[in-house]
Amino acid sequence: MSANPAAILYHVHDPMCSWCWGFRRVWDQLRESLPESVKVANVVGGLAADNDDPMPLEQQKTISGYWSDVAEQTGAQFNFDFWKVCQPRRSTYPACRAVLAAAIQQAEQAMIDAIQQAYYLRAMNTSDNSTLITLAKEIGLDAERFAADLISPAIQAELEKNFALRQKIGVYSFPSLVLAQGEVFLPIAVDYQDYHTSQDVINQAMECNPE
Repeated sequence: MSANPAAILYHVHDPMCSWCWGFRRVWDQLRESLPESVKVANVVGGLAADNDDPMPLEQQKTISGYWSDVAEQTGAQFNFDFWKVCQPRRSTYPACRAVLAAAIQQAEQAMIDAIQQAYYLRAMNTSDNSTLITLAKEIGLDAERFAADLISPAIQAELEKNFALRQKIGVYSFPSLVLAQGEVFLPIAVDYQDYHTSQDVINQAMECNPE
């Protein structure tokens, strides 16, 4: 990426958002297609606040239904054993903090990948800090440092900073893409089937506002 990018493409996501998982194939393709003048910045949006209570059965059925919808519409794979072997909680902030904590060790994307694969494919409960620490070990992080960072005031402050940025750029659903050129924020449509839809809009915006 350029040291002084002409634009920033904000990718607002939650690692435990099923539609974000459904978007992964297209998002990976879009990232690879971006010009060097566009820097990518992940923003964790925070789908569900900290909650230690078991997820009610009716809510489990609802979210499991979302998984089915995402699978049907995007082709993403899901391991529905999660709902049998785990005690779900409606809490995604821990996973968001894990992404920020991993970023300190230059492993932001590796942690996003690990959380999504653990949650959707490996039937692991990524609402639990213990699971997140296990994933940190698996991707080769300093697990002791990661565990400390995960619950630190600094990471909590960074989480709140991400939430504030999300609000500043006008995002209230995940995944969302916003192209920032200075203080001008352009929402980019998310197409779950073809990255060219977003690519064309981004390229046109960059042509209209060259570096």
